[in-house]
Amino acid sequence: MSTQLNNKNIAILVTNGFEEVELTEPRKALEEAGATTFIISPELMTVSSWKHTHWGSEFEVDTPLDESNAQDFDALLLPGGVLNPDKLRTNDQAIQFAAAFLHAGKPVAAICHGPQLLIETGELNGRTMTSYHSIRTDLINAGVNWKDKEVVVDKGLITSRNPQDIPVFNETMIEAFAADIHKDLASN
Repeated sequence: MSTQLNNKNIAILVTNGFEEVELTEPRKALEEAGATTFIISPELMTVSSWKHTHWGSEFEVDTPLDESNAQDFDALLLPGGVLNPDKLRTNDQAIQFAAAFLHAGKPVAAICHGPQLLIETGELNGRTMTSYHSIRTDLINAGVNWKDKEVVVDKGLITSRNPQDIPVFNETMIEAFAADIHKDLASN
């Protein structure tokens, strides 16, 4: 097991309908690198994944969103899926939780549709990002310089397009979470 993320607590913010592999594979990579991960959700007990075209597995919620504080975590992972970010972006607590990471300069990794939640923070203007192609226009309208690349890193914000990009997303996310290069990039 790698130790590059030892003593790092990583929040994974999801609600029902997240793409299962976009949580399970990054979570596995983070834990293999030494991190401790926590599923944070507006759901109280369990949260259900989406697996390609149908409901997938249920996962235990470690901490309900209304009991979570971004200050307790070193970084944030936002899995995608169509349903998950669409629900989270209408939840004021989820928006505030994600915004707190950006304001503090803590790294945020979002894959596929995951960046939809970040649009609601109002913190994306001028950032360079990627995402699933169907939310490209949403991100551009939020002031993002959108790129069609496997992974894009911009001041501690790591974004990726889809499940096929997970290997490079995981590698880049771990490097960014370990580097702490974001500390001097906090929003004012």
